This record gives sequence, C-alpha cells and structure tokens, in this order.
Amino acid sequence: MNVISHSADSFRNLKDTHIEAHPSMNIIFGENGQGKTNIIESIWLFTGCYSFRTHKNNELVCDTEEEARAKLRFFASEREQTAEMKIGKTKDIVLNGVACESPRAMMGRFRAVVFSPSTLSVVKGSPGERRRLIDVALSLIKPNYAVIMSRYLRTLNQRNALIKKIYEKQYDLNILDTWDDALATLGASIIDYRLGYIESLRAKSAEIYSGISSSKESFDIRYSFGKTTEINGDKDIREILLNELHSTRESDLKKLYTSAGPHSDDLNITVNGRDARIYASQGQKRSGALALKLGEASVMGETTGEEPVVLLDDVMSELDEGRQKFILNYLDSWQVFITCCDPSTLMRSENGKVFEVIGGTVSER
Repeated sequence: MNVISHSADSFRNLKDTHIEAHPSMNIIFGENGQGKTNIIESIWLFTGCYSFRTHKNNELVCDTEEEARAKLRFFASEREQTAEMKIGKTKDIVLNGVACESPRAMMGRFRAVVFSPSTLSVVKGSPGERRRLIDVALSLIKPNYAVIMSRYLRTLNQRNALIKKIYEKQYDLNILDTWDDALATLGASIIDYRLGYIESLRAKSAEIYSGISSSKESFDIRYSFGKTTEINGDKDIREILLNELHSTRESDLKKLYTSAGPHSDDLNITVNGRDARIYASQGQKRSGALALKLGEASVMGETTGEEPVVLLDDVMSELDEGRQKFILNYLDSWQVFITCCDPSTLMRSENGKVFEVIGGTVSER
C-alpha cells in the first residue's frame, strides 16, 4: 500500500497543496507553524479514523473558508484508488466515485500508522490513551472490531443511564441482568481481540526497542485485564466479565457508572522491568512510544498482507544519532512521510523526495 499523490486546500492553513509522493521516503520540512503536521494529518484522515489532534471538524477548516478539501490517490488491494474528502459541518468521503456512508467506511481501505508528539501520552498518559492505541490499530486491521466496540460503548452508556435510574429508585437492581449479559458478551469479544493483538505487538515492539537502544535496554508490554491474568478463551473471558459486573454492582451504584469491563483495562509498559510511566526518562518514553508505533506497522503489514503507510511527525527530536540511524534503517521497507525542521539528517538517503512547507504552501526540493 502506498500514496501516489495527495492534495489539500483550506485544510487548516494549507493552500492548494499537491504532492507527487515517492514510494519510499518523503521528507516534509519547514519552520514551526508552517503546515508540516497539517499534511500528515490530512493524509491520516483517509484511514477513516479521527484526527490525532482534534475531534472537531471546524478546527480542520481554514478560518476564512467554510469547507476544506483533500484528495488521495493510493495503491491498495492490487489497484490504484482515489478518495476525496470534504470537511465542513460534516466529513464526507467519496471512494472511487462512490459516496461513503461515513468516514468509517474507509477503515481497512487505506491503512496508515501515525506518530506525533501526542503519541508520547501512550507511555506517560492515562489508561485511555493506551486503550486508544490498541483500538485504533485493531480497527484498521479488522474493521469488524470497530463495529463491536461501537456496540459495546452504546450498551455501556445504556447501562450507566440505567444505574442512575436505579439509584433514583425508579427500577430494581435485578433489571441489570439483561444489560450485564449483553455487556459481558461484547466485552469478551473486545478483550479476545486485544489479547491476540498484544501478543503480536509485544514481540515486535520489544525487538524494535532493543534495536533503538543498541540492545542496552529492555522493553515489555502486558495487557491488564480486570482482576485476573488467567484467561483461556472467549468463554472464560465472558464468565469473568459477568462475575465482575455482578460483584461491582453496589459500588457502581455509588459511583453511578460501570467500573468493570474493557473500557477500564490498561496496557502496562515497562523499561528494564520498571514502570515506564514513573521511571523512564523522556528519551526512553519517546523510544518506547516509537517502538509501539513501528511495531504496530509491522503487525499491520503481516496481518493484512499490505504494508501500511507510515506517518511520522517530529519523530527525530530528542533522539541521539545512534537511535536516529536505527530508525531510518528500519523504515527502509515502508513508504514514509516524515516531518522535521532540519532535513539534513534525513537527507543522507538518496532514495526519496524532499518537500518544503512555507506558509501553508508546498514545493518540491
């Protein structure tokens, strides 16, 4: 899978930009605030996922315009394809001349992996950030996962609303039985998907981190599920979830929300056997986040049979020369779009194109 060309107009500060992409390395450089990240962001939106910077459509449109437009020509599923996007009050996508019901219809059609400064929150941020890492990656690999997750969240919201009514004495506590059964069934599917994915990501990210650190440091991830680590298949997960939902009913009534389930699980990340959130340095956290994203790209390629496009925004800052060299060598098998202020380090490779961004306009160098 690779991008053939990309165009955007009135997307944030971008002004009628056009890039004929190189199948390997695409370096996008310029001073801060010129629009480098906007190019990465507008490409990412064609995956069908939300922006990694905002969920608000109006923030994606130039202040002086009512609508932003973007177009992507890409090669996937053994053929050239074209997707066009218009962003106003809604986000509308046309794929190969056919209007999509929603942006989510692009999931599995165009696949990419993105690293941005906000990705560091995967290591040092809240459990929600780590769950999102897993959920986005799984949705791109297996679009059915996004459907199950949507149904789970809808059922979870309905159970939470019912808990409040029970608290107000409108319903008896036993009415939760039906909702617990549905939530446990959907939650078990989600956790089963996550466990299989984490097993693959764990090995890949550990290998990549070892390379980034020149084998001087170790990296590991573990999926934290409820109160147990002993799981033997989807049925067992469902029974565990159902028991937890029953046992936490009284506390849920005090908190007025559902505490048990995959929406509360976490990803435990360690560097040299210690909790990365607490003990890892800034450089180790950046290396860990990068190892997870590159591991995500590797797993996605192996699972789907097509290498994803890799989007890297400001990835080299705070990394020493040895770590930078490893990353550039590791990226050799993918099409990459990478932003930076100073392209001199990245321009060591002769296999690629260089684009400069000034005031929202792009020119090839």
